[in-house]
Amino acid sequence: MNIHEYQAKAILRNFGVPVPEGHVVYNSNSARDWAKRIGEGPWAVKAQIHAGGRGKGGGVKIAKTADEVKQFAREMFGMTLVTHQTGLEGKIVKRVLIENGCDIADEFYLSFLVDRSTDKVTLMASAEGGMDIEEVAAKTPEKIFFEAVDPTIGLAAYQARKVAFKLGFGIAQVKQAVPLFMNLYKAFVDADCSLLEINPLVLTGDGNLLCLDAKLNFDDNALFRHLRIRDLRDYDEEDANEIEASQYDLSYIALDGNIGCMVNGAGLAMATMDIIKHYGGDPANFLDVGGGATIERVTEAFKLILSDDKVKGILVNIFGGIMKCDVIATGVIEGAKQLGVKVPLVVRLEGTNVELGKKMLAESGLNIVSADGMADAAEKIVKAVKG
Repeated sequence: MNIHEYQAKAILRNFGVPVPEGHVVYNSNSARDWAKRIGEGPWAVKAQIHAGGRGKGGGVKIAKTADEVKQFAREMFGMTLVTHQTGLEGKIVKRVLIENGCDIADEFYLSFLVDRSTDKVTLMASAEGGMDIEEVAAKTPEKIFFEAVDPTIGLAAYQARKVAFKLGFGIAQVKQAVPLFMNLYKAFVDADCSLLEINPLVLTGDGNLLCLDAKLNFDDNALFRHLRIRDLRDYDEEDANEIEASQYDLSYIALDGNIGCMVNGAGLAMATMDIIKHYGGDPANFLDVGGGATIERVTEAFKLILSDDKVKGILVNIFGGIMKCDVIATGVIEGAKQLGVKVPLVVRLEGTNVELGKKMLAESGLNIVSADGMADAAEKIVKAVKG
C-alpha cells in the first residue's frame, strides 16, 4: 500500500525524524491561510499524488507570498499531473501540501528496502540526491552504495556512521545522521514498510539535516497490525478494478494488453503472461484468484476481466490442487452465462477433478475452447485474438 508524502512525514515525525512543518489542504483559500499559520515564507506548494517526479511535471512550486501560495494551489487543484511514473494518462491532483521553504545547501538520497538477494533490509544512499536519482542509477551506479542490515541486531551505529562518512558529511552532520538513520530504520521495521525513501535528504544552510521529501510503501500482508496506517489508503489514487478485486481477495493488476488472464497462484500467473508474450500476444492483466477460490470469487474475477474494454480474449489457466477444477469450471460457466461473454475463451485445467471440470465445460453449451498444456492454451488464445 502507498500513502501520500504528507502522511509519510507525519509517521516519520512520530519516530523523531526531522521533516518540514506543513499541512495538507483541499482548496486554495485554505492553502493561503495555512501558509500564514505555518510561518513566514517562502513556502513550498506540493501536489500530492502517488508518483515521483512531481517537480519536473509542475507539481512543486516555491511561493514567496501567501497570495502566491493561493495562486499556485489553485492552479494545481484538478490538474492532470504527468510524470515519468504516472504514464501519459497522469493523475488528477486533489490534495496539496503547504510547508515551510528550506535553504538547501546540498541534496542526498537515502532509502531502506528489502533486498531479496540477501534477505535483509538494505540501506541505500547516494550523495547525488534530488530529481535525477534515476539517471544516476542508470548512468553512474557506482555513486550509489549499499549497507545490509543484520536483522538480529538492526542498524548498528557504526554502519550509520560509515554511510554518513561516505556521503561526505562533516563531524557535525555525522552526529545528526547517526540517530536520523537509526530512527528511519526503526520506522521501516515497526511500520512493516516495504520501502522507505528520502529524496532529497537535504543539508540546510545552517548545517542541519532535514528529510525534505518522503515516500513510504507498506507490506499489504501486515496491514492488519496497523489499522491507522491502513486507514490512510487513498482510493482515488488506485485503479477502480484493483479496488474491486481487493473486496473479493483477488490479486489484480491492470496491464496494457488485450488478452485477459485468470490464473491461480502468482507464479503460474507470471508464467502465463510470459508464455502469452512468447506466442506474440499481450496480457491485459495479472489476476490471481488464489488457492481457495469460491465460485463467487471466480465469477467476480470474470467480471473484472470483462470490465476492461481492451480485452479481446480470455485465457483461464488453472492448476487444481487445493483449488478443484470442477469449482473453477462452475465459476467459468456461471460467469460466462451472467455476463454473456462474446470474446474468445480458452480454458486450460489440470489437477484435482480435471476430467469432471472438462466435462462440465464441454457440456455447458458455451463457446469454450479447451487446451492441453500452457503452450497449447497460449497459442490458441493468441491465434483467436488475432483472428
